[in-house]
Amino acid sequence: MKKNDEIELLIEDMGADGSGVGRVDGMAFFVKDALVGDRVRAKIVKLKKTYGFARLLEVTQPSAYRVEPRCPLHRKCGGCQLQALSYEKQLEYKERKVRENLERIGGLDLDGVTIEPAIGMAEPYRYRNKAQFPVGADKDGNAAAGFYAARTHSMVPVDDCCLGVVQNKEVMRRVLSWMRQYGIAPYDERTGSGLVRHVLIRYAFRTKQLMVCLVLNGKKLPQADALIRGLAEIAGIANISISINQQQNNVIMGDTSQTLWGQDYIEDWIGDIKFQISPLSFYQVNPIQTEALYGKVLEYAQLSGTEVVWDLYCGIGTISLFMAQRAKQVYGVEVVPQAVADAKRNAALNHIANVEFFEGRAEEILPSYYESNHPDDAQHPQVIVVDPPRKGCQQSLLDTIVRVQPQRVVYVSCDPATLARDLKYLCGHGLEVRNVQAVDVFCQTVHVETIVLLSHKSPDSV
Repeated sequence: MKKNDEIELLIEDMGADGSGVGRVDGMAFFVKDALVGDRVRAKIVKLKKTYGFARLLEVTQPSAYRVEPRCPLHRKCGGCQLQALSYEKQLEYKERKVRENLERIGGLDLDGVTIEPAIGMAEPYRYRNKAQFPVGADKDGNAAAGFYAARTHSMVPVDDCCLGVVQNKEVMRRVLSWMRQYGIAPYDERTGSGLVRHVLIRYAFRTKQLMVCLVLNGKKLPQADALIRGLAEIAGIANISISINQQQNNVIMGDTSQTLWGQDYIEDWIGDIKFQISPLSFYQVNPIQTEALYGKVLEYAQLSGTEVVWDLYCGIGTISLFMAQRAKQVYGVEVVPQAVADAKRNAALNHIANVEFFEGRAEEILPSYYESNHPDDAQHPQVIVVDPPRKGCQQSLLDTIVRVQPQRVVYVSCDPATLARDLKYLCGHGLEVRNVQAVDVFCQTVHVETIVLLSHKSPDSV
């Protein structure tokens, strides 16, 4: 076999990125857009020693799990890698992905571990409360918006994303119409010229409030009054703002935002907790599944009202405030100053007094606390919750968790691979996995949130 050869194969599995996996003469091939159970014809595009990559040419016999995608652009856009797979099979795929990572990367023996079925959605579309549309020019030079194709910065124009709320379409129609009418230039990554880089839209499912923030390659927005008049007509608009980012990088938002019209935030609820969300706030994108996620975190924490909880990588305090409803005291740690300010404001908004937030790196705050306080100190944690970014926890933090010896550790992860790596370290130093729960927060994509409960090893497991 060589590059550009055509091959026929049965797709028997799916890889971490959602590609179908089949074999020809013992060699594994990864085929984007092929699904488990498909028989396909494909062209080899790259060969390694023991595996290769192939481009899908034709599905000669579709899988029993293949469904009609709602979005005609799902293959071009690349954001919904699993949209052509039945939802039941998507959940199975994510459960298996978590299990295989824990076994293969973490080296964990899962016998005796309770692995619960993935928590899915009744309606796995229109769930995102946040959209970030890159703005560019179409082939005729007119302002257009969409999403970047997978692993590129080539924009695919998208009129309506079926993962986002229906209000997004009208917001973008008005923004682009305003840009074309007044000659407002879209940003050009290649030259660094043009004004409008992105449009951020947030929607609060409970309060029905909308936020629109334009990210600018400049400090002023010309014809702002005309834009405000147009957007303010949309039901629910509560904030129109700008964020300035004049750096030639891949970061979307600038460091600050400026309100042009309305209030500085929108409000939304998760369970019984109200949150004020600014353009720069970190806030989970799927409110329905976030409530399910946090409910499971509370269940795993097993709080009786006497515990001290440390919530590391706490963001705007979402998990911290949930914990505070049932804990004696909660301490949240977050490195982003704006997020810490948001967390303190949200605690005050909900009249929650038994929570305190620290600004700094979790990898430094908790070790520093441990070195300067006696284990019997009133701040000593019975429960530690970690919800790190995709890269996982630094070993210095994991080492401190081991030394602090909380009764329980609840690990929330958006990447099963780094989760497995960190669990391997924790389980190698006296902790044991008790429960694993996958939650489908990012429906139609390969991404999955996972919650793991750990406690000290029982004597018969040492």
